[in-house]
Amino acid sequence: MDTSFQYSIDRFADLEILRYKVPGFENLTLNQKLYIYYLTEAAACGRDILFDQNYKHNLHIRRLLEKIYTTFNGNRNCNEFKAFETYLKRVWFSNGIHHHYSTIKFLPEFSREYFNSLLKSCSLHCEIEILEAIFNPTVDTKRVTLDSNVDVITSSANNYYSGVTQKEAEDFYAAMSLPNDSTPISYGMNSRLEKDGNGNIVERIWKADGVYGNTIKQIIKWLEEAKKYAENDTQKHIIDLLVDFYTSGDLKTFDEYSIAWVKDTESRIDFVNGFIETYGDALGLKASWESIVNFKNIDATKRTEIISSNAQWFEDNSPVDNRFKKKEVKGVSAKVITNAFLAGDCYPATPIGINLPNANWIRQVYGSKSVTIENIMDAYSEAAKGNGFAQEFYLHKSDIEAYNKYGFITDVLHTDLHECLGHGSGQLLDGVSQDALKSYGATLEEARADLFGLYYMADNKIVELGILPNTDAYKPAYYRYILNGMMTQLIRIPLGENVEEAHMRNRQLIASWVYEKGSKEGVLKWIEKDGKHYLEIYDYEKMRTLFGELLAEVQRIKSEGDYEAGRKLVETYGVIPDNTLHNEVVERHKKLNIAPYKGFVNPVYHLITDTEGNIKDVTLDYTEGYAEQMLRYSKQYSFE
Repeated sequence: MDTSFQYSIDRFADLEILRYKVPGFENLTLNQKLYIYYLTEAAACGRDILFDQNYKHNLHIRRLLEKIYTTFNGNRNCNEFKAFETYLKRVWFSNGIHHHYSTIKFLPEFSREYFNSLLKSCSLHCEIEILEAIFNPTVDTKRVTLDSNVDVITSSANNYYSGVTQKEAEDFYAAMSLPNDSTPISYGMNSRLEKDGNGNIVERIWKADGVYGNTIKQIIKWLEEAKKYAENDTQKHIIDLLVDFYTSGDLKTFDEYSIAWVKDTESRIDFVNGFIETYGDALGLKASWESIVNFKNIDATKRTEIISSNAQWFEDNSPVDNRFKKKEVKGVSAKVITNAFLAGDCYPATPIGINLPNANWIRQVYGSKSVTIENIMDAYSEAAKGNGFAQEFYLHKSDIEAYNKYGFITDVLHTDLHECLGHGSGQLLDGVSQDALKSYGATLEEARADLFGLYYMADNKIVELGILPNTDAYKPAYYRYILNGMMTQLIRIPLGENVEEAHMRNRQLIASWVYEKGSKEGVLKWIEKDGKHYLEIYDYEKMRTLFGELLAEVQRIKSEGDYEAGRKLVETYGVIPDNTLHNEVVERHKKLNIAPYKGFVNPVYHLITDTEGNIKDVTLDYTEGYAEQMLRYSKQYSFE
């Protein structure tokens, strides 16, 4: 581990807070640094949007907790105040009172009576409705419900819908859609759906003169400032389109912005800012607010450029039915980026790769842009060194040695393949909506991309292209994927709970399906030793074949919009964990003291000026703590 840089800075509940480096920032030009600086300001401004999207009481609760935290003059060393502090830190991390991953409401480990005493001590008042939201385990228990047996809208606590049922929401947007529209807008993406005083269903648009208007105006202000330092006219045009979208709320303008953004493959600096991913909506329509500011890692991008330049070969040789393959792969651009700032739904927890835009027709006509966030992956890797995980869950020393040798490169390769080619592969049949799989769509899309990466990382083509050093290097990734999908990721959910989050469902689906088929054919099995389960893999080549078979089926389901087959696949393999493995992983983790989830604080960017006030440089400060950063953001970037 790099001991000169402190990666881990805080630990509480099931969470660990890390720092990440921004290597290469110091070598950028002053204009590039300033462009990044003002883009980070625009990113920081959107924080409150996500809090409110996640739950209608989140902002009120956060501000109340922060007021207590900063003004309470009583005993701050007792167990109950420490539990209060932990609860506040969890609210910051999850952007609300529901767990960022499981979406289940987490409850305070201090009493309501103690909370009332804190309120009294700080001369604060709290409505009963807020107290119930915090303390009552039966009120608004899940932010996102994916259970197909219930109304996924009325049983979800997110703030995307109000007074509207699932059927009403589905019918509302179905009526808006145009039959055989080859360029459909992302209906509902930037709005809350609710009923007015007369019982009519209406959309309340998120835009400069609408919902979140105060915040969006601040975002626009900093985007306009960033535009002054853009690297080229293309970036200026992209910002203009984004500002137009934020101003009007027009989804056609958002598509124009997305097309311009995906076509820009030459700029060194890039950013995402807006309503992007739909995992927080059970119907996959409403998009959460997020932002990432980044710049290209030129040396590492050579790897993804090799992959993307061979995109047609990968598509042509995919194990899926020819009907579902793209005849011509268009606009697959990929790069490795250095993240400079995380915000919204990418902060504190962040993805390690991104593939956008999400509109299927834009991807088919104009392609997609894929990134692997290598400095974030590097921070995870550095922080995990010496934590004892491999020694606990791997039976053979040879497996540990193989992962230590090839683990990082295969991790980033899988992310490359997942984002660069997996999400961009395949095609829908004519007339099939990208929303046809409804609440199962996100899980199956992630499964499709993961399977694409798993299948191809074992292909000789990867060695021929010089990406992996030999034909055995992929094996540690296969081992780790099954181990994680069936067992070790279960540390992230409470005992007795089903798997809900789309990425976790995807991983369990793949691992459990492959295990069921493979264990019957002598490919792999769990063995017991000293009361513990360990994974043994006997035939990696056959395992690759199984990944290919499942990829073919998932692509068929997506291409044909086969909702029933998709539902059955997810519900059979992706939802219910193995209770024996779940109980065991909880016990084995106790002695390791490893946080199941990790997130990040951002570096602080400082403008350096001369005696006349002219900006001479932008520098990075890595010393800000977790609570310090969260409180500063709440004070400096809260507009709603």
